[in-house]
Amino acid sequence: MSPDVTVLYDTIRWEEKALLDAAKKNNINVQMVNCKKLSLDLEKTPAAEDEYGVVIQRCVSYYRNLHSTAALEGLGVKVINCLNTGILAGNKLFTHMLLRKAGVPTPDATVAFSKEAALEALETQGYPKVIKPTVGSWGRLISKLNDKDSADGIIESRENMYPIYQIHYLEEFVKRPPRDIRAIMVGDKIVAAIYRTSGNGNWKTNMALGGVADPCKVTPEMEEMCIRAKNAVQGDIVGVDLMESDEKGLVVHEVNNTTEYKNTVRVCEVDIPLLMLNYAQNIYK
Repeated sequence: MSPDVTVLYDTIRWEEKALLDAAKKNNINVQMVNCKKLSLDLEKTPAAEDEYGVVIQRCVSYYRNLHSTAALEGLGVKVINCLNTGILAGNKLFTHMLLRKAGVPTPDATVAFSKEAALEALETQGYPKVIKPTVGSWGRLISKLNDKDSADGIIESRENMYPIYQIHYLEEFVKRPPRDIRAIMVGDKIVAAIYRTSGNGNWKTNMALGGVADPCKVTPEMEEMCIRAKNAVQGDIVGVDLMESDEKGLVVHEVNNTTEYKNTVRVCEVDIPLLMLNYAQNIYK
């Protein structure tokens, strides 16, 4: 019997286990596929769609995620999220430009293509700034640049890393409450949202770094903004991260392609895994 939904993963996290549990409880025919054990005959006929059903892409690895999605889509399989979303949402610069084009408020940002250009931009625009890798997650390699000395050392270290880290993406340090908002989108609806408050005095709000989660009430403004953000990166199921800027109000600073939702389920008591599975099942109806 062909599966209705395939969950494609490379690491089993709480989220992937929750998808399997929700499928079992609701009699949804789901197969779990470890991408690390997957090989795909790229000359195969379109029957691949029958072999996989609709694929929910959950690979943590950016490159494994993109390339497996590209291969499956080339074989005629519907993947959530699609290749374009993986590419666009997976890169902070690409996302920023698309959000601006869609009229979604964002933090101010600058991109520089050498250490010298980055330091010159910082001297012109002033400190503090936040430097981010254009590709990355969980708050890794994100640093606050308070002055020229800290900027010089941090940017110098990046000049000796993999070339993607030599693209210097500089974002304003947004004046805000010590929290941000993670909104989970399934289709054109925010199904749940949380505040992520900085933990242990850390200015970053990532849950992996000790952030604390609390329920966040969804407003019409927030939902409309998140719909535009999701559509800007051509997404189906995404996490949209927002900040409450003292100067601009709500701004979107990131859209997550394979969003984590463990803490959102925990504090909001919304069955996000089931909503994801139902969405995938109904995508062609």
